Amino acid sequence: MTVISAPQDFNEDELYVDLEPVFAQSLFLKCEGFNFAGSIKVKAATEMVEAAERAGLITPESVLVESSSGNLGVALSMIAASKGHRFLCVTDSRCNLPTRQLMEALGSQVHVIAEPDPIGGFLGARLDYVRALCAADPRYLWLNQYTNDGNWRAHFRTTAPAITRQFPRLDVLFVGAGTTGTLMGCARFFAEWPRPVRVVAVDAVGSVSFGGPPGRRMIPGLGMSIHPPLLDQSFVSDVIRVEEADAIRACHRLARRGFLFGGSTGTVVSGALQWLARHDAERLTAVAIAPDLGERYLDTIYQTNWLRDLYGEDVLGSDELTAGLQSA
Repeated sequence: MTVISAPQDFNEDELYVDLEPVFAQSLFLKCEGFNFAGSIKVKAATEMVEAAERAGLITPESVLVESSSGNLGVALSMIAASKGHRFLCVTDSRCNLPTRQLMEALGSQVHVIAEPDPIGGFLGARLDYVRALCAADPRYLWLNQYTNDGNWRAHFRTTAPAITRQFPRLDVLFVGAGTTGTLMGCARFFAEWPRPVRVVAVDAVGSVSFGGPPGRRMIPGLGMSIHPPLLDQSFVSDVIRVEEADAIRACHRLARRGFLFGGSTGTVVSGALQWLARHDAERLTAVAIAPDLGERYLDTIYQTNWLRDLYGEDVLGSDELTAGLQSA
């Protein structure tokens, strides 16, 4: 029996889905969404808040503030509620309504940026707002997931070692790239691992994290409109960029088999399958990290009108649509 007194004390860290029956490709999906925050972001959020507490940075007057497209905001809302801290999440219009409502239900304030910065996009506009807020009022404490080493250290300490316990002969690991905290924590860990492991970054088309032109990105989570400060590409074996339509197709194929995952997971799975198809993968032990679950995407990637308005009538074929969308 598991008994906890704080929500961040629980996280299922040993659940994997064998994707071979779904995609006819040997790939194990590490599920990180089974905690009270609903995503892998609970790890970085806990690490950053507790480091700030140890350093004496959080006072009774403090208001924690962070820029987030959604999942980290939920994790910080949960931890702030548990610890009695105040929290303000600065997000943008791509953050879906259930995520905003969840943060507010946990007692957090949410500020939505409606217009992107002409150069830095929505992320640039969010960061400008946070900087201005902190400069105007010393009560605000910016945890800054984009530069905070606690972001990657959380995964160096927890995520990567958990994978080696289950897959000691791992050959390749696929990790989605947002702030690159998960990516860098795992990549730094496996750089020290005695067995060679290829760590492949999965990014969204339109993200500038690994170079290339910026483009429209409507699925929150992965990708950046600025270069990630935490990223050290020398630790990364390869980079795969995934079109949002392909991420959506992966989500719907999984849903048809009863696995409802979020957009970030669909992106990682699609990228992993593309990479494995290009390599001699028959004898490789491959794991992909699933950062999120799908409930918060019911009004977006699992909703007919949203899909058709943004991606056109042909984004999903009849064999890829979930039953609910087929009958819509």
